[in-house]
Amino acid sequence: MSSRNYYISVLNQFIIVICLLLSCSQKGNEAGTNSTPPVDAEVTVLANENNQVIQGFGCATVFAPPNTSTLTTEEFNRLFGSGAGQVGLNFLRIRIASDDAWRATELNHAKAAIQRGAKVFASPWSPPARMKTNNNIVGGKLIPDSAAAYAKYLNDFALYMAANGAPLEAVSVQNEPDWDPAYESCVWTAAEMRDFLKNYGGLVTATRLMAPELVNNNQAYVNTILNDAGAVANLDIIGTHLYGGGLIENAAAKSLGKEVWMTEHLDTLTTLSANINTAIEIHDCFTKANFNAYIWWYGKRFYGLLGQDGQVTKRGYLMSHFARFIKPGAIRLGTGTNSRSEVLISAYRNGTKKILVLINQGNYDVRQKISFQGASAVSFVPYISSSSKNVEPGTAVAVTGDSFTYTIPSKSVITFAEE
Repeated sequence: MSSRNYYISVLNQFIIVICLLLSCSQKGNEAGTNSTPPVDAEVTVLANENNQVIQGFGCATVFAPPNTSTLTTEEFNRLFGSGAGQVGLNFLRIRIASDDAWRATELNHAKAAIQRGAKVFASPWSPPARMKTNNNIVGGKLIPDSAAAYAKYLNDFALYMAANGAPLEAVSVQNEPDWDPAYESCVWTAAEMRDFLKNYGGLVTATRLMAPELVNNNQAYVNTILNDAGAVANLDIIGTHLYGGGLIENAAAKSLGKEVWMTEHLDTLTTLSANINTAIEIHDCFTKANFNAYIWWYGKRFYGLLGQDGQVTKRGYLMSHFARFIKPGAIRLGTGTNSRSEVLISAYRNGTKKILVLINQGNYDVRQKISFQGASAVSFVPYISSSSKNVEPGTAVAVTGDSFTYTIPSKSVITFAEE
């Protein structure tokens, strides 16, 4: 063989090898595997550390979003059922409307949720126009002399719902009192909200009372209320939204034994990263702010838990990693610091059974070791969601010597449910 032919032969063999390697790599990517070896991580669940009670997860049916049909029986099942392919919600947020037609609509929504084991609470976007300074449901403020009548109005709504087979868990004083938009709304200062609760909150007797449901998680506003014993005496639940203000725990609420519910947030982005960010937000609400409940905005919307087609979205599946498995009344357990910060872990106890939710927001698979301090377990069933999987159950993993190890794929969420 001439040297020229020899080099051509070697080159051809080299090209064949490269093609084979590229083919294997492509197949690996198509199968959703990560060719980079997983990195190691360790974390400890502190089973003797009892944190807040988790009351649950929910969504809203307030108003009628554009280009979105009303929820069907099957869609209510998907939202409020806790089986495979369902989200597992146990709260519905409805609107206190002054018009009878929408009240009837929300009554039907509430009944459908209650039939599926959920609880319902209601928020007003505005007092009736006759009670406001501008005689309009958009903007303006509550007339001071109408405060007692408004408290009765809230109580009457709770009585109406109960009389029609849909008792409420709570009513709110006002949706986003710190926001003055060009739609149904009403502005309240912190002092005005404090004084209403103190002087008239006691007139709401048909259900529990929630406030202030701020658009911005403004601690100064909340503390203006909580620093007044009279207002605190009439306030059952602190509500807040997450359109600013940060995820921080309110020390006064904790010391007073008041639950804090996150009652509205949304993200219109629907990429995998955006959906994983929603799971991270739920994690942070519980582990950083010690909230007791997490309620998404619309149950059915292109960015919601169900899409416009009524099917569970990726966001809905990722939220179900918490909502399906963490039951009302569950206790959040302590966790140590994970040695890989890109993998977040939160732990809960339903009765005697532990639930772990892990979020790998990184670009590498992580071989995660989970140890237990203060409790033992036999085995856990993993449920995984990724770009190609939706809460897919895996083979049970055994706990050996108070620990187990499991590889968490990149960009994924896994729930481990104790058997």
